[in-house]
Amino acid sequence: MKHKEISSEQTPSAGVPMVLERAYPGVRAQLKRRILGSALACFNEHGIEPTTIEMILARSDASVGNLYHHFGSKEGLVAALLFCALEDQATLLDTELANAHSMQEGVSALVYSYVDWVTAQPELARFLFQARAAVSKGPYAAELQQRNKLRAKLVMGWFAEPARAGALKPWPFELLPSLIIGQAENYSRAWLSGRVKAPPAQYRSMLAEAAWLSVAL
Repeated sequence: MKHKEISSEQTPSAGVPMVLERAYPGVRAQLKRRILGSALACFNEHGIEPTTIEMILARSDASVGNLYHHFGSKEGLVAALLFCALEDQATLLDTELANAHSMQEGVSALVYSYVDWVTAQPELARFLFQARAAVSKGPYAAELQQRNKLRAKLVMGWFAEPARAGALKPWPFELLPSLIIGQAENYSRAWLSGRVKAPPAQYRSMLAEAAWLSVAL
């Protein structure tokens, strides 16, 4: 199975990540994308809690009515960004898993999709790390939990296929994501914080090999 490294994407609209263009396409969604892009920048610059609605409105040149019409609240805005990022990650993972046949290729698919996405979407990745905790404690906690359970079920279903059984250590399936992604996530956090220089995708093959060695029989 061949995997192609991806580079950071060029965004068609200033300040709006390509992920938002994919999630909310078309002219009619332009204001929604602008509010989300402005909120993302504010959250990453100031933190989720310190960021105010006024900051987002000033940056996006939108009205209070616009923001509340589309997102309902600041919590709704945070959740919309988080769910958008998670869906984009999931799409990339699904593409990688569709091309994987062996258990080792499946492990590599998890690592490759993770580090490639972080490398291509550093601003959303920074937001993602802080937003999970915020959303899990707010009014959208149940929706986040439901989404996480569904994704885990789909991914673990791939690994539980009888045709691929017997290649992994007999450890609980719920441990697999942490064992496979843990090292890639740790390095990605270091890169996003500036503690290391090389982007995660540069080490994708080594991280995938390390993940495989940690779970393979």
